[in-house]
Amino acid sequence: MDSIVVTGNGPLSGRIDIAGAKNACLTLMPATLLTEEPLTLQNAPRLSDIRTMTLLLQSLGAEVSALQEGRVLAMSSHAIDNQRADYDIVRKMRASILVLGPLLARFGYAEVSLPGGCAIGARPVDLHLRALEAMGATLDLRDGYVHAKAPAGGLRGGIVDFPLVSVGATENALMAATLAKGTTEIRNAAREPEIVDLARCLRRMGAQIEGEGSHTITVEGVDRLGGATHRVVTDRIELGTYMLAPAICGGDVELLGGAIELVGAFCEKLDAAGIAVEETPDGLRVSRKNGRIRAVDVTTEPFPGFPTDLQAQMMALLCTAEGTSVLEEKIFENRFMHAPELMRMGARIEVHGGTATVHGVEHLKGAPVMATDLRASVSLILAGLAARGETVVNRVYHLDRGYEHVVRKLSGVGAKIERIQGS
Repeated sequence: MDSIVVTGNGPLSGRIDIAGAKNACLTLMPATLLTEEPLTLQNAPRLSDIRTMTLLLQSLGAEVSALQEGRVLAMSSHAIDNQRADYDIVRKMRASILVLGPLLARFGYAEVSLPGGCAIGARPVDLHLRALEAMGATLDLRDGYVHAKAPAGGLRGGIVDFPLVSVGATENALMAATLAKGTTEIRNAAREPEIVDLARCLRRMGAQIEGEGSHTITVEGVDRLGGATHRVVTDRIELGTYMLAPAICGGDVELLGGAIELVGAFCEKLDAAGIAVEETPDGLRVSRKNGRIRAVDVTTEPFPGFPTDLQAQMMALLCTAEGTSVLEEKIFENRFMHAPELMRMGARIEVHGGTATVHGVEHLKGAPVMATDLRASVSLILAGLAARGETVVNRVYHLDRGYEHVVRKLSGVGAKIERIQGS
């Protein structure tokens, strides 16, 4: 397996292009299943998860072409000949469940394997199923598959009232509701930018949607959707990750395409820790203020709160902060697997259930470490930027699911980093 070698070598300086959002693109791609007409996505990230979703859509009969070095995805679902999403593909990525709502809405039937993804705790699909049942679907879970059937005449509008906020379930419900008969009201909906981006794309396709970005989304179903061209929103998690690079080892880096509204709660914590963030005509500029990083407490929450997908990276920063920080994980259990690896680098961390207490140390030291999931992978790379000596991050295949060209982007601003091909 490949590994990434990082050697701390001081402050960073330069500019980093931020890609389109992985989580937005993985939601927008299944929207092609809702129409016979072409759907084109611009600003697509070049990631293994995007390739996995491409294979899944192609297995259903969709045509997907990557143009302009993968930055543009041209899709057409005019010849769908299969409504079964097989385990062999779905097991690789949790977002595969997002084909369920579109297939059911357009064709009236779908079989989708229960999904896989990072091992960061239980992430059941019951909320997805609950939403489709509210629109009249009949569901049967057997042999590891969800067998879903719409009533005669198709899905019908209803009240979808989520007991918990779920991004994926909101996305599935939103797509299914666009072709349902009548009005669907999605209550306690997720408010993430990726939800807003999906709604904008669906509206370009002819959907009638109101309220995206709030806790209540109203959808008036239409008979059919058309094609569209849509630009994928900036990846706020990649943005936040690279904002931490100059924060953790000093310097001044501009993140092209960044916007405060995508990472507002995150920026508040950076400011409290002693990191300056300023808007520029092209994005955001990040630099460390005078002195050592200050300890801050962090609690992960649904958007617009602090993102769970930036918790591991924030922990890497706080390992060398002055004082003690407390990080509380409220979205996923089992999401502190990076803590023992950071401790191998000299960090002082105590984990009790969903809370991690980080006692800042003067410096970290390079060590061989192992990535356990996508965000843990990049947190160890960030830690290595500020560590003394060489850090070797093993099992970095997770990284390819969510970050394109990490080595190129970080080395472009002065980091000493390289990828070593495994046998």
